[in-house]
Amino acid sequence: MAAEKLPCIDVFLLAENRLLREALARVLGSKDDIRVVAAVALDETLISRITELQPKILALDSSVFARAALELIPPLFEAVPNLKIISLGMDNDKDTFLRCVRAGISGYLLKEASANEVACAVRTVAEDGAVCPSNLCNILFQQIASASARLYRGKAKLGLTRREQQLAKMIGLNLSNKEIASQLNLSEQTVKNHIHRMLRKLGAPDRLSALEMCRVEGVVA
Repeated sequence: MAAEKLPCIDVFLLAENRLLREALARVLGSKDDIRVVAAVALDETLISRITELQPKILALDSSVFARAALELIPPLFEAVPNLKIISLGMDNDKDTFLRCVRAGISGYLLKEASANEVACAVRTVAEDGAVCPSNLCNILFQQIASASARLYRGKAKLGLTRREQQLAKMIGLNLSNKEIASQLNLSEQTVKNHIHRMLRKLGAPDRLSALEMCRVEGVVA
C-alpha cells in the first residue's frame, strides 16, 4: 500500500541574489512536503503575485528586508491574512531582530543557517510555530519583562487607586461624569469627588492633562 502523500507547503522565495534564489528553490523544491511557487527579486508586481498565488510562507532575504520589508509586510498581511514570513541571512543583531518581530515575522534565520535549516524553519512556521536563535529568543523574554516592569513602575509612580485607574480609562473613552456615574452605579457627585482627588494627586489642571499623564506612564493605553 502506497504511503500517504504529505500536503505541500507553498513557499514564495523573495531574494535579490539570483544564486541564492536558485539554490534555495532547488533545495526546498526537493522536499516532498514543500513546493516553491515562485522565486523572484523585488519588483512592483510582488504584492499582486503573492495575492494571486496565496502561499503559506514568504521567505525573504536580508537585502529585501533592509530595502522594503517594513513597507511591504502590512499590505501583504492584508492581502494574504494567513501568510507566514521568514527572514533569511540575517545578522545576529538585537535591534534588527526586534524590528522583524514587531513587523510580524515568524522566522529569523542567521547568515550561517543551512538550506536544511531553512526547510525545517518552513515546516515549523507553517505549523504556527516560530523560529529564531536561542540568544535572540532570550531577548524577547527580557523585552517583555522590561515592558511589564515599566508599566508597573508607571502605575506605582502615579499612586492611583484601582478606582482612579478605572476612572482614567473611562475619561479616555470621552465619557462624561454623568455617563461614568451611570456605568459604575455611583452618584454623579461621587464621581466628581473621585476625579477631583485624582487631579489633585497628579497635579493636573484638568481631565485631559490627567489623561495624558496616565497615557505616558502606561496606566491608560
